[in-house]
Amino acid sequence: MAEGLALVSSQPISFFGMVDPKTGIFIDKSHDLFGQSLSGRVLVFPYGKGSTVGSYVLYGLVKNRKAPAAIICHEAEPIVAVGAIIAGIPMVDRPEPFEFRNMQRIAVNADIEEILVY
Repeated sequence: MAEGLALVSSQPISFFGMVDPKTGIFIDKSHDLFGQSLSGRVLVFPYGKGSTVGSYVLYGLVKNRKAPAAIICHEAEPIVAVGAIIAGIPMVDRPEPFEFRNMQRIAVNADIEEILVY
């Protein structure tokens, strides 16, 4: 079980090139989360995209203590799924309904695919 404040994006995320693995800050100026840190947050987004290196970026974020507390995405394609697995980040995909707001307090229990919004 992981808990944190939501960081919500309407755009897909490529962890390789969009997120600085040392700081956890979005560095892609074209992304709606530019300048924000995912560290300790429950990261909510529609799906991942880009290089398989993105899986290792998630792992690097954990090693640098800058990883999200949990991930919620509408469709966890292999890059995000593998990254969450190797990094040990709780993740739930395909929640219904898929409506979350920034700064909501959210708890994620990936073992039973449960999401609690406070």
